[in-house]
Amino acid sequence: MNPFIALRLPPDPGLTDDQVRAAWRTVAAATHPDRDDGGDPAAYSAAAAAYAQLRTPWGRSEALADLAALPYVPPAEPAPAGPGTVAWRTLAMLPARIRHGRPLRLAARALAAAAVALLAVTVIPGNPAAPAVATGAFLWLASTAPGDLAPPPGR
Repeated sequence: MNPFIALRLPPDPGLTDDQVRAAWRTVAAATHPDRDDGGDPAAYSAAAAAYAQLRTPWGRSEALADLAALPYVPPAEPAPAGPGTVAWRTLAMLPARIRHGRPLRLAARALAAAAVALLAVTVIPGNPAAPAVATGAFLWLASTAPGDLAPPPGR
């Protein structure tokens, strides 16, 4: 889903918080389910999710990086949204998110996790603590890496 289309905004890195908020209010007023005509609950929920993603400069830069990694799909043809599609799309966006994020910092974290795991396995071989320390190092990497995938603020 393209959050810029849901809020009827151009995918412009120069968008301000006020522009995004104004677009959200316009779409929300036109599609809210509490309207007399019933509104458009699907469009309202899509716009609410888009606003949650685009309301900060960080979120807008992350959405722009995600769009740069995806091939252009015309808005009239929605992409199939199965559970397998989401996983493949996430994997397809990973190289662009690394490239637009902080790749050296991510590489340093991965190297540190690998070094700790290797050290644990070589220093205490055959002990149940070695795999636990290695697992902990890679869980640390997995939990801290998302901050390095998104582009820094202001991009």
